[in-house]
Amino acid sequence: MRKMGTHPSCFKSYDIRGRVPDELNADIAYRVGRAYAATLALRGPVVVGRDIRLSSPALAAAPIAGLNDAGVDTFDIGLCGTEMVYLAAARPGVVGGIMVTASHNPVDYNGMKLVREQARPISGDSGLKRIADLVAASRFPLQLVLEAPINPWMSLTNTSLKYCPLSTGRFWRPCIWVVNAGNGCAGPDF
Repeated sequence: MRKMGTHPSCFKSYDIRGRVPDELNADIAYRVGRAYAATLALRGPVVVGRDIRLSSPALAAAPIAGLNDAGVDTFDIGLCGTEMVYLAAARPGVVGGIMVTASHNPVDYNGMKLVREQARPISGDSGLKRIADLVAASRFPLQLVLEAPINPWMSLTNTSLKYCPLSTGRFWRPCIWVVNAGNGCAGPDF
């Protein structure tokens, strides 16, 4: 990690990505949670999800702790695809979402995708630069709240079924089903 006062190299134009732990680690991820809360002046819950990378559980726990310390409630939806965070962040009353994922990058990388209410992406022009500034400064007031787990799987199922309605147990029109296995995180054992 670079010294305080300079932006960590993991901040890109549209997301946060870097080699773990040199460019992105739990300390930076915690500060991202704090800075995200301060930048958006959040007044409601934020959804946090993660992919299957070995570094993802710790990198998801860190911004949750940062958000909670900033006084923001969180919904930890755990192992999921990015679309699950976007769907949950678009729900009424939810003010944002963080997906911990490095997408297509090599195994030693990880990252975060940030969205605001209605799952609107946060990029350099819409707040990510400000978040990077606050992460570099690392000065935040302390407030404490508790995180709350939620399970968005039924919501995703119901939303998906809206696109292919069922009528008396049969499809009323032909459907083409596309399955995204999400590198294995789409089918955890319930």
